[in-house]
Parts: sequence; structure tokens; C-alpha cells
Amino acid sequence: MQTEVRLPQWGMGMREGTIVRWLAQTGDVVAEGDPLVEIEADKVTDVVRAPTLGTLLETRFPEDATVAVRTVIAVMGSA
Repeated sequence: MQTEVRLPQWGMGMREGTIVRWLAQTGDVVAEGDPLVEIEADKVTDVVRAPTLGTLLETRFPEDATVAVRTVIAVMGSA
């Protein structure tokens, strides 16, 4: 089973975020709650964490990409 990781909306005015740095790489096994990616939005940097235990199968955007909220930025699942 695959799990989509979406860019969260941290505030009512947040429309997009910029991927600062991937903290996990494709193929990495991560535990639920492990940091996956740093996102900058409205001059604040925060971390998106793994929603479940699994392997990071795909990252859909490179670092420095600006992405709309609720967009799928990564896919997790079984290797």
C-alpha cells in the first residue's frame, strides 16, 4: 500500500511552500514521525514528517521548488 505525503497548510493564509531540503532520500526506510523535508512558507521553516513507517518511494519535487498546499510531494510504501 502506498501513502501520499502532501504539503500541509500550516496557516489560513498559506497558499504554497518552498522545498528547502530533503532530509530523507528515495529508498530510505523511515519511521512514523521521522522528518522527511524542510519547507519554507511565509518566512518560517518547518518540517514535514513521515505519516507512517515505510520506504520513501518517490519525491516529486526538487529542492527550491515552490509547491501549492495539499499537493502530493512524496510517496511512501513498501520497497
